[in-house]
Amino acid sequence: MKTLVCTLALAAGFVLAGCSTPATRISQNPAAFDRATPEQQSLIKQGKVGIGFDESLVQLALGVPDRITDRTSVHGKTVTWHYVDYETDEGMLLYRGWYHRGFWGGPYAYYADFPNRRARDHFKVMFSEGKVVLIEEER
Repeated sequence: MKTLVCTLALAAGFVLAGCSTPATRISQNPAAFDRATPEQQSLIKQGKVGIGFDESLVQLALGVPDRITDRTSVHGKTVTWHYVDYETDEGMLLYRGWYHRGFWGGPYAYYADFPNRRARDHFKVMFSEGKVVLIEEER
């Protein structure tokens, strides 16, 4: 019985550790949060970002991006952070984002074998010179 209780407690710890919220991210990096203006702090607490945020503030609000892409053009270099939904061909949401990854970086086994699973960006944040210059959210 003691082994079962310990196993359940350990499993609950892994599940809760994977559920990152703005509040938990702020508690893990209070120095970055303290650097933000009061307006930025209000957005971060709501899980939102604004133009002019740096990467650490975006990470406080939204968490670790699922993908990062670099773009170089005649206007300079930009970096885009992608936050991804995984869904069926019919558009049914299976799961959202990085917190459903296994320890090896891929999806947990119960998602990996889901037929016709596809990734779709639901939120993008573009940085130029380390600051947010564009926010794109799918409705």
